[in-house]
Amino acid sequence: MNDPLPLLLAGAAGLVLGAIFFAGLWWTVRKGLSARRPALWFFGSMLLRMGVALAGFYFVGRSDWRRLIACLIGFVIARFVVTWLTRAPVEDQHSRTPEASRAP
Repeated sequence: MNDPLPLLLAGAAGLVLGAIFFAGLWWTVRKGLSARRPALWFFGSMLLRMGVALAGFYFVGRSDWRRLIACLIGFVIARFVVTWLTRAPVEDQHSRTPEASRAP
């Protein structure tokens, strides 16, 4: 298997699977905190996300460990991308008043 195309496609599939998994986790946390039954949200989301990810890894891997590793690398890269995209905004450090920055 000297052709890099299947590995690139497996990596791209891993990116998509990771984006679905981690964006779904982010959405679940945001919705689940204000839900009437948060345990149902979190448990249902976990089952759905894990099912999609495992089925995706199963179909992408197809008994080839190299495609499975490429898919895993794409999944991990998607974790960093989704974490970076959904981070909390950093407050402007220069917006503090001079009185608040002085020590008593």
